[in-house]
Amino acid sequence: MLFTLNANDLRMLFFDFFHSKEHLIVPSAPMVMKNDPTLMFTNAGMNQFKDIFLGNMAPVSRRVANSQKCLRVSGKHNDLEEVGHDTYHHTMFEMLGNWSFGDYFKKEAIEWAWEFLIKRLGLPEDRLYATIFEGSPDENVSRDNEAFNCWKSCFKDPVGRIIEGSRKDNFWEMGETGPCGPCSEIHVDIRDDSERNKIPGFELVNKGHPQVIEIWNLVFIQYNRLANGKLEQLPEKHVDTGMGFERLCMIVQGKKSNYDTDIFQSLINRISDITGKKYGVKEEWDIALRVISDHLRAIAFSIADGQMPSNNKAGYVIRRILRRAVRYGYNNLGTEEPFLHLLVPVLADIMGETYPELRASKDHISKVILEEETAFLKTLGKGLKLIEKKIEDLRNEGSNILPGMAAFELYDTFGFPIDLTQLILKENGMITDIAGFEDEMKNQKSRSREDAAVEAGDWTIIRETNATEFTGYIRTEDDVLISKYRKIKIRGKESLQIILDKTPFYAESGGQVGDTGLLISDKEKIVITDTIKENNSIIHLSNGRLTDPHARFRAVVDLDKRQMTANNHTATHLLHFALRSVLGKHVEQKGSLVTPDRLRFDFSHFTKITREELKKVEEIANRMVRQSNNIKVIEGVPMKEAIEMGATALFGEKYGSTVRVVRFGESIELCGGTHVENTGRIGFIKIVSEGGIAAGIRRIEAVTASKAEEYINEKLESLDEAVLLLKSSGNIKESIGKLLSENALLRKSVEKFEARSASEFIRVLDEKAVKIKGIRFLSGKFDTSSAEILKNIASQVRNSSDNTVLVLGSDISGKANILVMVSDSLVGTKKLNAAEIIKEIASEINGGGGGQPFLATAGGKKPAGIEAALRKAEEYLRKTVK
Repeated sequence: MLFTLNANDLRMLFFDFFHSKEHLIVPSAPMVMKNDPTLMFTNAGMNQFKDIFLGNMAPVSRRVANSQKCLRVSGKHNDLEEVGHDTYHHTMFEMLGNWSFGDYFKKEAIEWAWEFLIKRLGLPEDRLYATIFEGSPDENVSRDNEAFNCWKSCFKDPVGRIIEGSRKDNFWEMGETGPCGPCSEIHVDIRDDSERNKIPGFELVNKGHPQVIEIWNLVFIQYNRLANGKLEQLPEKHVDTGMGFERLCMIVQGKKSNYDTDIFQSLINRISDITGKKYGVKEEWDIALRVISDHLRAIAFSIADGQMPSNNKAGYVIRRILRRAVRYGYNNLGTEEPFLHLLVPVLADIMGETYPELRASKDHISKVILEEETAFLKTLGKGLKLIEKKIEDLRNEGSNILPGMAAFELYDTFGFPIDLTQLILKENGMITDIAGFEDEMKNQKSRSREDAAVEAGDWTIIRETNATEFTGYIRTEDDVLISKYRKIKIRGKESLQIILDKTPFYAESGGQVGDTGLLISDKEKIVITDTIKENNSIIHLSNGRLTDPHARFRAVVDLDKRQMTANNHTATHLLHFALRSVLGKHVEQKGSLVTPDRLRFDFSHFTKITREELKKVEEIANRMVRQSNNIKVIEGVPMKEAIEMGATALFGEKYGSTVRVVRFGESIELCGGTHVENTGRIGFIKIVSEGGIAAGIRRIEAVTASKAEEYINEKLESLDEAVLLLKSSGNIKESIGKLLSENALLRKSVEKFEARSASEFIRVLDEKAVKIKGIRFLSGKFDTSSAEILKNIASQVRNSSDNTVLVLGSDISGKANILVMVSDSLVGTKKLNAAEIIKEIASEINGGGGGQPFLATAGGKKPAGIEAALRKAEEYLRKTVK
């Protein structure tokens, strides 16, 4: 190497190089994907340019370059289980890239890559290798001779430097259909000279060697893959390149591991300071330190982009990553207290200059991570108790294999990691049926795939048009033409997707649901059931049939639903303003759902909202409704100017250079949705619920206009019915208070009566006690309204007598309850276990239960089986007691 650069300087050198080649340097898109049904996360630099490749959007420049934050933990790009166990896999990573949209092609892409690596970075030529596509005769695609000749002119000695690769390694495809083409990879050999002398590097390219690795992939997009599998030439050829930034840092800084670079070392050192476990001392420590430093980046960037950990979709992926980091700290580093949140300031210092969203939201990120850590550490504690119980059950059964289903239940229901289950079992001389566990995992994935199964045909193009013009801000009806359509099958059900030249139908976006309505021609009427946005295309969905796609149609939006939706969307803006006014400026929107019937608004706040605060929020929002503020929309506002106007930008949203500003009085938002012309149209806003949904995230739900009237009238009707039931002619609160007081007095009387009855019941039990091999066996059925009375009886018997087994049954509100008590002495000397007895007899009441060796309970649906359960308990003791 000619010189060494730190990460920030290296990234800037890349930008400067391609800026000198007339590339526009663009910011990274959010890591969390939106409006793309095929992806949850950005997994490559090209994702934000997908619409350009698909022809749905014109590029801002024919040449662009950037560094894109990516995440690969799901689908075919799933690196999660590799992370930490080697030195180069990551969940979150940066992808440096340069793109040409119908401008330059293979010659320039290859020559500039060579110039940057050799002349700007000083990489030795004899350590580099290039791969090209070998061709595919079956698809009539020849060997990529154009790329070969370009590389041949770069290498001083090209012999053994240019390697042919298969379709698997050297043909890139966006998906099953769409733009694709051959690619040319650049690999680098960073082995020591002694190793290089033993085996030439070209023999190790694409063979999984950790020190002969791909560094840059140059993709030449020149074909389109049709649904029938055939390839056709694209009208314009594009270049899409991607270079792993972490690997580049490793090479330039002369390291053998990505984790030894300055990108990770500050994080690893901080983790070592917290845990006292130094890097490079023990392999299990090193794995954990790598896992945690990597995973923190994925978690922090996702939260900064607006994706909170949760139990659904992308949120579930982030929660899994976070819990994996916590688990490695718990297992390998012995950390039983939350610590990940302490690393966020370090990460913000390292990467905050390039990604300012980290610095801006570092306090919020830290709080979310702390709450998630705390909750999962409690889950780990519960999981340990559960697995201890399963180990005890296995021993009692004489088995040493935990069934795969049980391991999967621990993993799926309780979040208990499979490798920790295996470790604990191994320590107890047992094993997990891992094949059974993997079968359950496959079944779960198969169910998910079936739920999401979509079969799509090729688009039938009726007329070539630019992107659909949206006219829905100014009209709800329009004369339109069909641009293209296709048939799709979702879970076997056939439907239709239609793209128009222009449309008044709003496509689902920003939390607002899509419009419904009709497409009407002289010959047919097509019902539009939904409108969605995919890759910047507005798609109209229908379950009907299209007979004449060339006809002129009248597009008619369902006006009532549009108006109700507009009411609710504007209401979210007013509520957002009110929440910030009452709770503070830290409140930020974290999600929303706007439908004709209701609205949902998620926002950042770390404490429960009081009734008084919620009342104040509603008052402010409704005051703004009564002010009858007219809408003021400003289109094409530069982003910086919009922020200066007071509009709030939401992290995780990708904004263009200009934005749409929507203003109602003091409420100013960046928004692309549909709204009322005047806040007075909303009528009234009623908040119907508030609660926490994730760490640091609260949710309010509300209704407006006629739905608010319905809600209030239902509440008033319920109140009137309560007045009638209470026969109250005065203050209903006083009537309810009086009723509760009377009920409490009656309950105390019942408890006193039951206590006296219990004492008499114990006396009768003593008289009827049965001797079984030296053990006093007491059993009987006791009528009570509370299971606590049964426990009180058991406690009295346990404290007053020894060598006793007590079995009680009771019918409580139509449900069977059974209790088993075993004296402490019998647990020790006779090895009796109340929980085992419960298991034996619970089937008689069609129920189940458990407990401790000295006390166990069960509930069931068959009170008629109580007597049989009592008899079965006596039979069990006669068989088992020696």
